[in-house]
Amino acid sequence: MEKKLRMTPEQVFEQSKLAVRFARNLMADIEFRAEDAYRSDPDFLCRVIEAVIHEGASTINVPDTVGYAIPELYGNFIKDLRERIPNSDKAIWSVHCHNDLGMAVANSLAGVKIGGARQVEYTINGLGERAGNCALEEIVMAVKTRRDYFDLEVGIDAKYIVSTSRLVSQTTGFVVQPNKAVVGANAFAHASGIHQDGVLKARDTYEIMRAEDVGWSANKIVLGKLSGRTAFKQRLQELGVTMGSEADINHAFIKFKDLADRKSEIFDEDILALVSEENVAHSHDHYGFVALSQHSETGEMPHATVIMTIDGTEVTGQSNGNGPVDASLKAIETHVNSGAEMVLYSVNAISGSTESQGEVTVRLQNNGRVVNGVGADPDIVVASAKAYLSALNKLHSQTERVAAQG
Repeated sequence: MEKKLRMTPEQVFEQSKLAVRFARNLMADIEFRAEDAYRSDPDFLCRVIEAVIHEGASTINVPDTVGYAIPELYGNFIKDLRERIPNSDKAIWSVHCHNDLGMAVANSLAGVKIGGARQVEYTINGLGERAGNCALEEIVMAVKTRRDYFDLEVGIDAKYIVSTSRLVSQTTGFVVQPNKAVVGANAFAHASGIHQDGVLKARDTYEIMRAEDVGWSANKIVLGKLSGRTAFKQRLQELGVTMGSEADINHAFIKFKDLADRKSEIFDEDILALVSEENVAHSHDHYGFVALSQHSETGEMPHATVIMTIDGTEVTGQSNGNGPVDASLKAIETHVNSGAEMVLYSVNAISGSTESQGEVTVRLQNNGRVVNGVGADPDIVVASAKAYLSALNKLHSQTERVAAQG
């Protein structure tokens, strides 16, 4: 209050009431959040919360903004607030925890079980500032798996958790670590021989939840080079993918057959990458990928040649670079001259083998605009070029919209 807001406690108290009163005149459902509530003076916090509930706040959020809390202490902190504030029953209590000490999920669950909170604020994959926030997938499956302890229900269809995690990972460029709970690639893998033996005899010996329940496919290898269009379309349906039209399905199937000629095993992850909006080419894209060749060897400057289309016209760019990827992107820039700054370059292997598709995320920034582009290909250099062109298309589209509005 003193250093950031430069306000006295009394000013904060009055502004809190006025803010809720103003919002209440516009809508019925108002959430009040006291930043860094866990480290606040409890007496002052009680006074503020009582006042904002009186003004019409229907949800009270108690953030652990800097991840300082310990589960038992945080749960009891919320419990004490609810017991001390006379009108606490007039609002839903909510928790918002950060993961600086690795306890965001544990603190949130303690806020629910001990403190009586009935709303948890979380993010997909635990993404967030600094060390991140409480992870949705862990909260949901903890409550579902330990229903005997929490005696609560969550209104989330868990079978979409993995596909949502993949979507967020692809969009943000933040790769999910393999040993991440619930959504990590190894979350349901059993490497130990004695564990494998137990799982084969009875799954519940080492699995507290079923992989299928959160959206993992029980059959990892789904299609191959001899698979037809009908099987491909059926697998899209099983994966929950809805294509815009038959033409879109046909276009994706052509890409699938091309990929099947280049790698022996096609995984669900490969198919999802193929049909994602980022990787299925659009006829209206300003920039399009055609072909790429590059040469690099120890002691020599890498060189790349990229053939691309600009508004339907085929052009060729060439450039040297610090590596094959750098040379390829510079070759693209010989015709584009975007002036954009790359603020993120991320590579993720879609499946766990040397012939895996590489999925690349490129984040570009230009004139205050930030965009992500994603590309997938067994050749990581090609994937990088596709991702870069995808991002450039978004920058171009935004520029066109701004010009039209101007």
